[in-house]
Amino acid sequence: MSSLASVPKAPTKLSIVELGIAQICSWGSLYYSFPQVAQAVMQEFSWSQSQVYGALTLGLLVSSFAGLPIGRAIDKGWGRLVMMLGSLLAGVLLLMGSQLDSLFGFYLVFVGVGALQSATLYDAAFSVIASSHNKADTKQLITQLTLWAGFASTVFIPLIEVILKYSDWRSVLQFLGVINILVCTRLYARLPQQVLVNLSASTALSDNLVSQNTHLTVTVEHESVKWALKQPIFWLLLAAFSFFAAVTTAFKFHFYPLLLEKGLNIHDVVILLAILGPAQVFARLLLKWFGEQISVLSLGYISALVLFVFFVVLAFLPTHFLLLLPFIILFGAATGTMTIIKGVAVSELLSQRHYGVINGAMNVPIKIVTALSPLAAAMIWLFGQSYGYLLQILIVLSLLTTVCFVMVIKRYSKECHSQK
Repeated sequence: MSSLASVPKAPTKLSIVELGIAQICSWGSLYYSFPQVAQAVMQEFSWSQSQVYGALTLGLLVSSFAGLPIGRAIDKGWGRLVMMLGSLLAGVLLLMGSQLDSLFGFYLVFVGVGALQSATLYDAAFSVIASSHNKADTKQLITQLTLWAGFASTVFIPLIEVILKYSDWRSVLQFLGVINILVCTRLYARLPQQVLVNLSASTALSDNLVSQNTHLTVTVEHESVKWALKQPIFWLLLAAFSFFAAVTTAFKFHFYPLLLEKGLNIHDVVILLAILGPAQVFARLLLKWFGEQISVLSLGYISALVLFVFFVVLAFLPTHFLLLLPFIILFGAATGTMTIIKGVAVSELLSQRHYGVINGAMNVPIKIVTALSPLAAAMIWLFGQSYGYLLQILIVLSLLTTVCFVMVIKRYSKECHSQK
């Protein structure tokens, strides 16, 4: 039995292009811009790095809790309004930020921007896609979208650097604010207003637990967060994504000093850093072409295993540019792939219909881990006065990520087999 709400047609390729352009601008202006702006602000006001980056950490923490109500709103069909207002408010905050002259004002602006990331970046965009399409199309469209957003740093980091060269950080914030108001807000306003609700197509792991002779009915309670919290797969996925987030975020924020400490020169480190973005996009292209031939869980297992091998190589093998090059490419590919895996795992393994709210609940601890892991990595370095201990911890966490995916595969196979 199915129930369909009246809906516009699923977005065409042009709609995904528009959403992709908006995501490039959202990621570039609200996420990748922070380090460059922060560096310029520190130089002008003589604020410490811990003071300035505290705003980033606090903003990410606020964003983690904002994700739940935002996901619920998108599930109810308000995705267009959420993303449109999120970009509008972000633009206003950035324009206000261009006039700030106190640390308190800096915190107000960037904690607010951090909170609005939940309404404008991947979590919101993935929820809109999942709630506007059948499950069969969700993975493909999320993959296409990440191909676009993967170029955000490539476009915005050099652009911001040019503005800083000829002007200052205030001009940067004004430019980013205008981008959000005139570009992102207008593009998000073109999203479908009402979402597709197809109960028969909204298959979830819970649906597999219903007898084949029973009418297919899905209640709000059945697919709510309360239901999801009772599912072992929810907790296994949460653990896997949390470990993965801790490992990759800690490494990315300490990439530069870690490789310098390992003996590479600055030129080689910059080249390796620049390779990460294209490696992510390349992996997503492969998924777009061949993604149907491998399951989400198998991809997760492979990506986690790549991380484990990468950190073993980094910790124990001689540090040479040519030796690290293929492993850096694999690291970038693994992180790019995991973005898609995380985007589709809830819809494929738990619930399509209530994707937003369940994904938002899962993201609360994941984003907290993401916000705190760079600071934790710095404290580990401080304890040992080197990155040796950190690399050993990253190896263990990568192994735990792999184990979690193995357990998800076994659990999912067991529950599917029990319904045959």
